Amino acid sequence: MDAAASNPATVPEQSSGSASDLVVLGLGYVGLPLAAEAVSAGLRVTGFDVSTRVVEGLNKSESHIDDLSTDDVASMLSHGFSATTDPACLATARTIVICVPTPLSPEGGPDLGAVTSAARAIAGHLSPGTLVILESTTYPGTTEEVVRPLLEESGLVAGADFHLAFSPERIDPGNPTFGVANTPKVVGGLTEECGEAAATFYENFVNTVVRARGTREAEMAKLLENTYRHVNIALVNEMAVFCQELGIDLWDSIAAAATKPFGFQAFYPGPGVGGHCIPIDPNYLSYKVKTLGYPFRFVELAQEINGRMPGYVAQRAQELLNESGLALSRSKVLLLGVTYKADIADQRESPARPVARKLAAKGATLTYHDPHVDSWDVDGTDVPRSTDLERAMAEADLTILLTDHADYRPKLLTEFARLLLDTRGALRRSDPEADAVADVPSQARRHVQREGVQIL
Repeated sequence: MDAAASNPATVPEQSSGSASDLVVLGLGYVGLPLAAEAVSAGLRVTGFDVSTRVVEGLNKSESHIDDLSTDDVASMLSHGFSATTDPACLATARTIVICVPTPLSPEGGPDLGAVTSAARAIAGHLSPGTLVILESTTYPGTTEEVVRPLLEESGLVAGADFHLAFSPERIDPGNPTFGVANTPKVVGGLTEECGEAAATFYENFVNTVVRARGTREAEMAKLLENTYRHVNIALVNEMAVFCQELGIDLWDSIAAAATKPFGFQAFYPGPGVGGHCIPIDPNYLSYKVKTLGYPFRFVELAQEINGRMPGYVAQRAQELLNESGLALSRSKVLLLGVTYKADIADQRESPARPVARKLAAKGATLTYHDPHVDSWDVDGTDVPRSTDLERAMAEADLTILLTDHADYRPKLLTEFARLLLDTRGALRRSDPEADAVADVPSQARRHVQREGVQIL
């Protein structure tokens, strides 16, 4: 019988003299905002990371993520936060939260190397009464089947000697509205007592805590959220391809459908999917389903559709140049925006790189502009950066908008670009510099009619 189920005794409290209320293991785009929110709530927080560069930078008030400024980090330090590469800090923590990356392996399956390394480090310093929470996105069963056995190598039993829970991260980099505090926190414990301990911990600095039945349900909730987005993005991406052939303005159709107050959520086409979540997380769910002996066809189809969008962008670029009597192989192509989403510096899984790769393979001469990225390479080859946006567009044979940063205003794009392919629908949104009418319905979209300008 499971020791946690047979011995559901209350886990003993640690001494109030603990060095830290919380140790956040992994100080990236998930861990650092979590640490910042906990610090602001008055908790004693230590950050642990294996990167000397990250730790030294943070201890000098240097931020390496978009959502926190150097002033924010300086404020954390002034309130007692410190970062370290020494795992000894884990021994005196009341709560440990694992926020390490979970990328894909070269074979396309889950790479839990960082998670298992974190669990082993914790096991070497685990004390009775500690609450351990995994936030890293993974497939259902990881907390119980992978993390738990590694932690129990300490000789302590999960649910009896220490608490264990899973709580999926819901960080949206660059989102000015929703952060750690006001985004509902899903929590699933190994036992009822584990779930209660984790919920109580997060209630210190999160407004709403949602209890899931267990760790597997909490793990599945995260994958469901992102698979939902992945599949719906694939739907509109496929629609974009055939609507172009049918002469249908898909952007207008989406705007019209979005006026329905129920039963519809708007998704928009683009050059592909990027970031850590959408291109990665559904693969974790697909991997788990395959262990049952059958494929997850929705995910595999969505991957196929979204994966071919960079090639479709390159095809549309070539067609636009041909219509103007130009060959892609002898053309200068300017790429606007190389991050995976607007107004941040994060390049993880950005579709800009496969688009550039396909254009370069066809002989195009590439340059890029991005106000958030100082240097950029594709497969080890540096792509020249343009800093004068207006001049760069005027000199390029073709400009392709890949990321709709705020700097790329519709009026500016249409005025200076000789040929323009807008893959984000930026030209269909209201331009405050050009649109002075205040009572235009919010669902209305601008219709740009200018030769040499196309929208995906």
